[in-house]
Amino acid sequence: MIEEEMNLTELDIQENGIDDKGGSWLSCFPESFTSLEVLNFANLSSDINFDALERLVGRCKSMRVLKLNRSVSLEQLQRLLVNAPQLAELGTGSFSEELTFRQYVELESALSNCQNMHTLYGLWDAKGIYLPALYPVCTHLTFLNLSYAALRSDELAKLLAHCPRLKRLWVLDTVEDKGLEAVGLNCPLLEELRVFPADPFDEEIIHGVTEAGFVAVSFGCPRLHYVLYFCRQMTNAAVATIVQNCPDFTHFRLCIMNPGQPDYITNEPMDEAFGAVVKTCTKLQRLSVSGRLTDLTFEYIGRYAKNLETLSVAFAGSSDWGMQCVMGGCSKLRKLEIRDCPFGNAALLSGLEKYESMRSLWMSACNVTMNGCRLLAREMPRLNVEVMKEDGSDDSQADKVYVYRSIAGPRRDAPPSVLTL
Repeated sequence: MIEEEMNLTELDIQENGIDDKGGSWLSCFPESFTSLEVLNFANLSSDINFDALERLVGRCKSMRVLKLNRSVSLEQLQRLLVNAPQLAELGTGSFSEELTFRQYVELESALSNCQNMHTLYGLWDAKGIYLPALYPVCTHLTFLNLSYAALRSDELAKLLAHCPRLKRLWVLDTVEDKGLEAVGLNCPLLEELRVFPADPFDEEIIHGVTEAGFVAVSFGCPRLHYVLYFCRQMTNAAVATIVQNCPDFTHFRLCIMNPGQPDYITNEPMDEAFGAVVKTCTKLQRLSVSGRLTDLTFEYIGRYAKNLETLSVAFAGSSDWGMQCVMGGCSKLRKLEIRDCPFGNAALLSGLEKYESMRSLWMSACNVTMNGCRLLAREMPRLNVEVMKEDGSDDSQADKVYVYRSIAGPRRDAPPSVLTL
C-alpha cells in the first residue's frame, strides 16, 4: 500500500460524497512522498492540518494544481505559494481574512512569482480591498472562476482590466449588467461565460443580470461559443442580437428563472428567441430552453438544429407535437432532459426508432403513464426503462422516467422506489 501511495500523482475529491471527519488525513502521507501533481480538497468543510499541508506542498515540486477549501486563510495561502511558484491552477481558500500591510505585500509578492498560473478560482467571501493582490497573476489567466465570490460590478471591472487573455469566465449575478459590460470591454478572447444566481430562490431580488448585460458581452466577445446564463428577464430581440454577434455558439444554455416568463417587453412567447439561436448557430451541440414557449420552438429545433446532441427543456411546450418535432428532426440527438412539460405517451413513443442511438432520455412531471412506459419497454427490449414513483402519486402515472441503453442489461442496484420495466 505504501509503495502504491508513493507513486500517487493525483488526489481529486471534488464532487464526491466524503465523510469529512477532519483534516488529519494530510499527515498520513509519509515524508518521503513527493510525486503529487494534483491536490483538490475544495469541497471539504472541516479545518485541515495546515502544517502537514505546507510540508506536503513544499516537497511535491511537480505540483501544478492545488485547490484549497475555505478553511485556508490568506496568510496560509501566502506560505503555500512561496513553496509552490510552479502552480498552473490555484483554488484559493477564504479571501476575507484581515491582513496587515506587511501580510498583504507578502501575499502580492508570492502571487506575482506564480508566472505559470493560467487558472484561478475559489476566492470565497472575497473582500474587494484584497483583490488588487491578484493583479500580477491575472495577466496570464485564461480561466477565472468567481462563482464563489459575490463581487460588485466595479470590483469585477478592475479585476478584468488585468485579464487580457481570459477565455473562460464564471461569475455570480451580483456583478449585474455593469459588470458584464466590463467583460465585453476587457475580454476580447472570451470563449465561455457562465453567470450563476447568487440567490436563485429569492423572487424579490432587485439586482442580478438582464438581457442588457448579455448583449454587451456579445458585442465585445465575438469568439464566445459557450454560455450558461441565469437571469429573470429576457427578450426575443436581445437573443437575436446576441446570436448575430456570436454565431459560433456550440452550447447555449439560457435559464430564465421564472417559469413561463414571456418576453417582458412584448409579452410574446420566447419562441423567436430560440428560433434565432437554432437558425443562426449551425454548430450548436447543447441547448437549454426556458421562458414561455409553445410548440413553435420545438418545430424550429427539429427543423434547424441538425448538430444538436443535448437538449434540456422545462415548463415549455403546448402538446406532444413539440417533442415529436424534436425526435423527428434532430438526427444527432444523444441526450434529452424534460421536466414539467405537457408531453405524454405520444411524445414518449415518438422516439422508438431513436432511443437506441441515444445515451438517455429523462422525463419528470410530464403526462406520461405507466402503460406508455410498458409499451415502450415491450417494443424496445434492449432499452432499460426505469420509472421512479413518488409517495402518494397516481398509480397510473409515471412520475419520473429514465430511458437508456446498456449492453449490461437492467441494473441490479436499483432501490425499491425504482421500477424497471
